[in-house]
Amino acid sequence: MAKISVCIPTFNRQNLLPYAIESVLQQSYQDFELIVCDDGSTDGTPELMSQYTDDRIKYIRHSQNIGKSNNMRSGFDAAQGKYFIKFDDDDRLTTNFLAQTAAILDQDSSIDFVGTDHWIIDIENIRDESKTQENSRRWGRANLKAGIVDNLLEVVFINQSFQIGATLFRRQTLQEVGFMLPNIQNCEDNDLFVRLALADKKGYYLAELLMEYRYHAEQQGINREVPYLFDKIRYLENYHFESEKLEKVRQNRLAESQLLLGLRLIEKGETQKGKELVLAGKSFSTAKALTGLGLSFLPVGLRSQAVNVLRQIRG
Repeated sequence: MAKISVCIPTFNRQNLLPYAIESVLQQSYQDFELIVCDDGSTDGTPELMSQYTDDRIKYIRHSQNIGKSNNMRSGFDAAQGKYFIKFDDDDRLTTNFLAQTAAILDQDSSIDFVGTDHWIIDIENIRDESKTQENSRRWGRANLKAGIVDNLLEVVFINQSFQIGATLFRRQTLQEVGFMLPNIQNCEDNDLFVRLALADKKGYYLAELLMEYRYHAEQQGINREVPYLFDKIRYLENYHFESEKLEKVRQNRLAESQLLLGLRLIEKGETQKGKELVLAGKSFSTAKALTGLGLSFLPVGLRSQAVNVLRQIRG
């Protein structure tokens, strides 16, 4: 039985998936199994996977799309390793990721997971040092002390410093908290870390760039933003924190998400639902709420143009 289970969920990423797979096969630590779970891809992914002959690779193909979190759960259920990591099909691990993170879990059985910092890369696999530094500052990793994290709930909820694709877990720990919740397509990683912190699990931060996170055009656009905001609202509504500080942040983020989703729905022509959400989130920004309500009186065909003009005015 392999020591580490590596899971790569995939969907229609035939062009990028090989980079993710090769980053695992080229690890300095070789005691692993690699599980590629395919959420009903309609491109050449099955043909691509048939070319791999390494018996450590398991390919799980779903005949139809079952959803992001359900696909990830299928990979987790198939895992047999003592340790587990899931990372996306457009990202990569650096050569020593498994060796360095597993060493920490080996040395201290009380640690439940080890998270690292990560590079930002582009579609050509080129690392961007300035964006990497900016990303580390934005998510609080630049000032996060290496070692066991004392204020874990604040770090994972307020700062959101841990990235699931850059984290190695004890598989038993994930079994105890239920891994990913079913039928969630976005914010499932934030939700998992919050549940781990609330369950008093122990996280360790390794302050090294040991994973590569890819920014590219497929991640952008209104068609991705709307379902993301729906799931973010659902995620934020699941919790009510005893800490006044945490609860204030939760309520503020919930209002922001409601307002942003409302504005997007108004822009798309889903006026009534959009107005309801804008009013629910008006505490985040009265000015934006009034702007959204004003847009709702325009013909649907003009709303996107008006939104673009407003964005240009605001820089």
